[in-house]
Amino acid sequence: MGASSIISRSLGAQDSKRANKYGSTAVFSGILFGSLLMLIGLFNINRLMRLIGASESVLPYASNYARYILVAAPFMCLAFVLNNILKAEGQSFLAMIGMTIGGILNVILDPIFIFGCHMNISGAAMATMISQMMSGVLMYTYFRTKRTVIQLSFNDISRNASDYLNIFKTGMPTIFRQGLGSVSSAILNVQATVYGDAAVAAISIANKIYMLVRSTTMGIGQGYQPIAGYCYGAGKKARVKKAFILSCLVGTVLCVTLAVIVYLFRMPIMTWFRADEEVIAVGIHALKWFCLAMPFLAYSTYVNQTYQCLGYSVGATILASCRQGIFFVPLAFILPKSIGLTGIEMLQATADIMTFMISVPFQVYFFKKNLV
Repeated sequence: MGASSIISRSLGAQDSKRANKYGSTAVFSGILFGSLLMLIGLFNINRLMRLIGASESVLPYASNYARYILVAAPFMCLAFVLNNILKAEGQSFLAMIGMTIGGILNVILDPIFIFGCHMNISGAAMATMISQMMSGVLMYTYFRTKRTVIQLSFNDISRNASDYLNIFKTGMPTIFRQGLGSVSSAILNVQATVYGDAAVAAISIANKIYMLVRSTTMGIGQGYQPIAGYCYGAGKKARVKKAFILSCLVGTVLCVTLAVIVYLFRMPIMTWFRADEEVIAVGIHALKWFCLAMPFLAYSTYVNQTYQCLGYSVGATILASCRQGIFFVPLAFILPKSIGLTGIEMLQATADIMTFMISVPFQVYFFKKNLV
């Protein structure tokens, strides 16, 4: 994500050499860190699963699943980096095809491995591993066939530490966003475990549904980011503001619509995942809180992405840390202690609304200072 921001601004400034350098460096870095994650994770797999909140009854399943996912880590990192480079240069369709083919393959392979090969949870992990590998290889093929603006080359991989620092600094908001997401998920699991496996399952399902809405919002934002970065690099600040307003309008209308749909059909939606009455009861209450927060998602997301894609990493990192760090972590210990299971159900929604509130002054300040 750090490299994609730099690439879009470099292309806007007509500096293709710099864009190629950062693209090649990002691919190399992604594969390297994915390989390190694989090795460290495989040698500490049970410890890692306990760390992120797996109970003893869940541990064997979590470890079996994670083992395959960790093997695929270098390919997953490669796919993610290449996907963002494609979007940074405006090749959204190719990026979508690469990820969609992997997703469809995952859906096809899941029942084959889980039921046909009787692999159960390991089968689900193997399906994900193969599909992620396919996505990574497919998108790499795009670049090798010279169908892209960015040309990847081993010779273009930077030997300069400042370039890696620049990628790291620009990508810091994403590191915090994703890293704190993992931390908050672990804290949430640990807190929910007090109320039994049914509560953990219900909160996990409700979060997945909420994440589907959030992912849709992020998708719009990822379409907005390369446009904003390119226009900013070309000095067209008015177009950046116009793109931001349009993205907020479309994203908010979408979020409000989905909030109404999820609220009205929360019971059948939960039954798609589990038939357990206790799980459903907790899940539908959590979904009510999530629906309350959905209309605020788009705006706060795009304020954060604006800071990041235009290279203002400090503000972007602060905003990225709010949702699942600055606000979430204290609330994770205050709300359950104060109001029990309801505190866990409303936890993420409360953090998201607070993130929206802090995003407003950030957006107003940024527009007055940098987009005039």
